[in-house]
Amino acid sequence: MASNGGESFLTDDQREVMKIAAENANGQSSSARLTSSVVQDNGPRPVGVRPAVKGNPGVRHVRRSHSGKVVRVKKDGGGGKGTWGKLLDTDAEAHLDRNDPNYDSDEEPYELVGATVSNPLEGYKKAVVPIIEEYFSTGDVGQAASDLRELPTDEFHPYFVKKLVSMAMDRHDKEKEMASVLLSSLYADTITSAQISLGFTMLIDSVDDLALDIVDAVDVLALFLARAIVDDILPPAFLASAREKLSGSAQGLEVIQTAEKSYLSAPHHAEVVESRWGGTTHLTVSKAKKNISELLKEFLKNSDTVGACRCIRQLGVPFFHHEVVKQALVLALENPSSEPFILKLLKESAEEMVISSSQMAKGFARLSETLDDLSLDIPGARASFQALVSRVTAEGWLEPSEEEKLRRYKEQVAVIVDEYFLSGDVAEVARSLEELAAPERNPIFVKKLITLAMDRKNREKEMASALLAALHGEALSTEDVAGGFSMLLDAAEDTALDVVDAANKLALFLARAVIDEVLAPHNLEELSGGGETVPSARAMVAAGHAGERLLRCWGGSTGRAVEDAKDRIEKLLEEYESGGDVGEACRCVRELAMPFFNHEVVKKAVVMAMEKKRDRVLELLRESFGEGLITSNQMAKGFGRVWDGIEDLALDIPDARDKFMGYVEQAKSQGWLPLAFLLPGA
Repeated sequence: MASNGGESFLTDDQREVMKIAAENANGQSSSARLTSSVVQDNGPRPVGVRPAVKGNPGVRHVRRSHSGKVVRVKKDGGGGKGTWGKLLDTDAEAHLDRNDPNYDSDEEPYELVGATVSNPLEGYKKAVVPIIEEYFSTGDVGQAASDLRELPTDEFHPYFVKKLVSMAMDRHDKEKEMASVLLSSLYADTITSAQISLGFTMLIDSVDDLALDIVDAVDVLALFLARAIVDDILPPAFLASAREKLSGSAQGLEVIQTAEKSYLSAPHHAEVVESRWGGTTHLTVSKAKKNISELLKEFLKNSDTVGACRCIRQLGVPFFHHEVVKQALVLALENPSSEPFILKLLKESAEEMVISSSQMAKGFARLSETLDDLSLDIPGARASFQALVSRVTAEGWLEPSEEEKLRRYKEQVAVIVDEYFLSGDVAEVARSLEELAAPERNPIFVKKLITLAMDRKNREKEMASALLAALHGEALSTEDVAGGFSMLLDAAEDTALDVVDAANKLALFLARAVIDEVLAPHNLEELSGGGETVPSARAMVAAGHAGERLLRCWGGSTGRAVEDAKDRIEKLLEEYESGGDVGEACRCVRELAMPFFNHEVVKKAVVMAMEKKRDRVLELLRESFGEGLITSNQMAKGFGRVWDGIEDLALDIPDARDKFMGYVEQAKSQGWLPLAFLLPGA
């Protein structure tokens, strides 16, 4: 053994390793560390040594043994098992080199990265600021509208209104005018009337905070309010409703009073309000209004539709075309002889895309909001306007308003129900509802059906209950029916004025819906209103023999037919299960002639398979689906009803839940139960 002073206890190989470690500590290149590995491969190989990680001293360093096992270095810097200990620690100097062939990412200290929780509203508020800033710089209304539409949600637009006005309040008259013009331009196209109203309500509520930074905040906000009313983007009634909603803010009340007394009550208040800020944008809008008035007067003199359309284009304010529509309609109402020419101009403007559909609808909507005032000067203005709207919507160049769509829907539903009471054709009703293509209005259909039936004989009442049972699961959901009854309960007082004993009849309809499994019992617990109607319905359902009594509550035949159908279904299933022919069983299902009730076939077949522990009866369901006898909706409805009663079934069939889930998977895999079928709470 070689001797060398204090190092006589080391072998030559160990001294070589120490030499290489010292070189590493002094920042030698990776080639020296590569040499270390070569030396170790050619001689007795001690435990590999890696330089310690330079960085946070609180981070523990990781080393690896030959076995690949990760070994943690002790807290005080001493070596753990399979390490050289403190002698070779070089924390103060060593660093990681990612270009080193021996670099191991496990040696990197852990770094915890915090994930921020996103807040959609905060993100929206941050996004609208640059949109407003850019608009104030460029005056590009179209770009501002486009940027606003590209935001991921439009439910926060009231905050845009608040931010736009509050930013303009602290700037020059030019920006204030630009803000008012932008709101007028975005109204109805991008921001709804309700959103603008809510935005101004928020501004009034926050005027105390605004006044801390803006000296004349009350007067400026009052002027913005008045301007919005003059521009027809806020109704005059807004001030009264805003006053009622105030939460005791003295300055908020002052804003409303200033808008009313100082601006809207003054002579020629519209001209005063419009000229108050006197910016260049105002001059454009004011001139546009004047040009529109002159354009329409000239058109009525020469009836030149092409020339008038060209002039509308040349105005260069497409966001303001609703003013063309409004002024044109006022002229038509003031002078009925001009109506054909005005309608011809508007129709051609719409067909040639001179005036967009949204601007056209906006113009009609603005006039509709001022009909009360117009009626003071033009007797019969409302009736004339309604007739005009019906005419142009029938011609197809004006999109009907939501109010008009709802009115038409109710008229169509009344016709459908009347025809059903005459024919009893359930399938025709289902087809008619599908053609209406308005599933969101199904609760209105339910309300109309029950309302019309309540004022007729028991035959029609029975037919109405049967129709709900027939359409449930196919065209109507439980939510649709519950929504319809909720609307009926809300209107119970009005109904009682026209229908004798309306409360008791409605209670019977409610209870019958539960017995027919159109409504679930818990739906009765959720419904409210209508006085004693709902408690009365609950009592009817809870009474003894409720099913038999309520199926005959109207004295009609449908209740008896449903009860008979249940007996026939049970008999045909028992006959088929005992060895009958599937073709014969399908023929019996068809002869029931109650397709809306085929979910009962599914329900009884599944329960029978569970009780008798034989799946043969399920083959009938598969065959019936294949032949088109039982639809996918009826199939899903039947399985759903079994699931609703699974807890009761489990009392007699311990493995009912497992068996049922197996049947569901089997039906899905064989294609006779929709793959999208889901069980609530499963």
